[in-house]
Amino acid sequence: MKATLVRPAPERVAERARQILTAVEADSEYDRLRTACAKYDEDWTSFMGYALVHEFDIAKDTEPLFPEAMRAMAIKSAVYEMTDGNEEAAEVPVAIPVDEMIHALAAQFTVLSRIQDRTGIKFVHATDCEAIGEWDHGDYTHQVYRAAWGPMNERYWFGKEETAKRREAVMAKYEPVGILDGGRRFVPGFATAS
Repeated sequence: MKATLVRPAPERVAERARQILTAVEADSEYDRLRTACAKYDEDWTSFMGYALVHEFDIAKDTEPLFPEAMRAMAIKSAVYEMTDGNEEAAEVPVAIPVDEMIHALAAQFTVLSRIQDRTGIKFVHATDCEAIGEWDHGDYTHQVYRAAWGPMNERYWFGKEETAKRREAVMAKYEPVGILDGGRRFVPGFATAS
C-alpha cells in the first residue's frame, strides 16, 4: 500500500516557487541555460511529449515552453525544500510537453549544477517518481502555478483526458511506419552484416 503524499499548502509553495524562479533568473548563467535548452533541438528526439502539442515547431515553441519548464521546476524545488527533501512529494505531476522541456533542462547538467551551487536551490527531477500523463486541471500543480503566476499556457498544459486522446492519435500515426509503444520499439529495424 502506497503512503498518501502530504504536500504544503499551494499558496505557501507558490510564494517560495516565485522566490526560487527569481533567484535562478538572476543567476549569471541563466541566459546560457535558456539558450542551451533552445539548442537542444538537434540532439533530442521526442516521440511522445512534443508530438502532443498541436503543430509543434521547435523553432517557435522552445521560447514559450522554456518558462513553463522553469516554473514547474521552481514548484518542484519549493516542495522539495518544504518537505525536507521528499523527492516523491516534489515530483508533482506536470504536462508531458513541459516534462520534455524539463529533460532538456536536466541535460544541461554542468550549468544547472553551478546554478544550484550559487543559489543553494536544489532542482528536482526523479523519473522513478514521475506520474506521466497524470497532470490535470485543478490538481495540486495547477493550484500552485495559478497562485504563483496566474493562468497556464494552455498550448502546453492540457489535461489528462486530452493527453490520453492525443497520445492515442499520435500512436495511431506512428504505428504504420513502425514506431511502436510511443517510440519505445521500432520495426523493421536495420539489417546488420554478419
